[in-house]
Amino acid sequence: MGEIKSTVELAMERTQRLRISDEEKMEIKQKERMQKASGLFNRYVEGHLTVNEILKEIKRLDPETAKTVKESFFSQLVDALSLNGGAERLIEGIEALKQQASDFEKIRQKLFHLLSRHQKEKEKLEREATIQAMETLRMEGIYGSAVEPNMEGSENLKNKFEDLAAGSGAVLEGIKQQLRAL
Repeated sequence: MGEIKSTVELAMERTQRLRISDEEKMEIKQKERMQKASGLFNRYVEGHLTVNEILKEIKRLDPETAKTVKESFFSQLVDALSLNGGAERLIEGIEALKQQASDFEKIRQKLFHLLSRHQKEKEKLEREATIQAMETLRMEGIYGSAVEPNMEGSENLKNKFEDLAAGSGAVLEGIKQQLRAL
């Protein structure tokens, strides 16, 4: 009678002839590095890790992997910058990675000025739209201290926000390019 082989033994026999090329090994290693960077980024953004913990984690890696993870982490931080807030934590991470960059402080100030101006303009547009809606309601005989228009569904306000975001977004993209050039 013949010997009965386990599934693992059969699989080992079949894969024994298969070899991974150097190119495939590099590709697999690169994917692992990118996954590591994405994992660190997600944990950082969610507040589970501090910048110092991230830097310590990167220092533990071999030099080539550390370089790739650091670059990818930096790129993800820059890409995540948006007009919707949360920039403080992202900028803190960028600053930790690019400490020696001479132009960083100017770019940082530009970014925070843009975000502040964008938020103020957004609030101004919302106030103006609310006042206009209150006037419209008053003309229709609806008024009083309890009357507050629901501005969430306002197409006019939504369009104004989109116009504002388009203008500010273009400036934000320019700031992101400056950060990437550091």
